[in-house]
Amino acid sequence: MSPSAARLLFWSPRILAIAFAIFLSLFALDAFGEFPGFWNSALAFLIHLVPALVVVVVLVAAWKWEWIGAVVFSLLAALYSWTALHRHFHWAIFLAIPLPLLVIAGLFLTNWIERSKLRTAR
Repeated sequence: MSPSAARLLFWSPRILAIAFAIFLSLFALDAFGEFPGFWNSALAFLIHLVPALVVVVVLVAAWKWEWIGAVVFSLLAALYSWTALHRHFHWAIFLAIPLPLLVIAGLFLTNWIERSKLRTAR
């Protein structure tokens, strides 16, 4: 594996997970328009940030142990998909939340499978 391909394979799931956490955190901004008062809005904002925090925590663990990223991001995608199906969400929601999680999980799985090649190529 070439060094540039190894770098791309190593960094792509990590960068995508960071971008996904930022994307999820944008939904938390909606809390400021829903609740009256500063403290109620601040508390709602923090609660709405929990999904982004979960992604960041999983990313921290997956940075060193790629298999954790593959398993947990896949489980998060499955859990969200099950919830969305159960609540009859619009089909487009599957493109926004579970699909990126599955892509990130697949990239972490590839990282884990190819880790020996990635370490020698860097």
